[in-house]
Amino acid sequence: MPWGVAAAVGGAYLSSQSSKKAAQSAANAQTQSSDAAIAQQNKQFEALQKMQSPFVNAGTGALGAQQSLLGLNGYDAQQSAIGGIQNGAQFQALNQQGQNSILQNSAATGGLRGGNTQAALAQFSPQLLQQLIQQQYSNLGGITSIGQNAAAGVGNAGMSNANSISGLLQSQGSARAGAALATGQANNQLYNSLGSTFGNYF
Repeated sequence: MPWGVAAAVGGAYLSSQSSKKAAQSAANAQTQSSDAAIAQQNKQFEALQKMQSPFVNAGTGALGAQQSLLGLNGYDAQQSAIGGIQNGAQFQALNQQGQNSILQNSAATGGLRGGNTQAALAQFSPQLLQQLIQQQYSNLGGITSIGQNAAAGVGNAGMSNANSISGLLQSQGSARAGAALATGQANNQLYNSLGSTFGNYF
């Protein structure tokens, strides 16, 4: 084979190999970049989950407590929730103060042993308990809302994270597809160059 033909064949082969190597290097770089971005996305999402976890947990617990007050968790749970309020320091202090006020007022007006005083005393504790139950339910509702908002925020972040990762995976696929196409193109150019060179020689 003449040196000119050998040089043309060798040059075509080296050019083809160089093109394929460049395409593969570009695809690898794109894949590594996407992998790093995916890892960072997941790291940020996990950090957000960890940060929001106390609020989600608090909201979940508050919702359970609300359900107990309403009797949705069963009779025993409802009795326990109401008993916790009735035996709590707040109820005991307010109840004592309220009864003392009723008795002092009755003593001042001379009706300490009257029926009105007894009726007022009998009604005061249940009314106070009902008020504190409603207040407790409302307070728990605020915590439930915080937990719900935190959970929604984590859910939205999760969807955003999934969309971002999906885009990065598509980018990886495109890079690999581009490398495969470039490799095929380089092979075609090599074969065409070889065919042309040998055709001219013969």
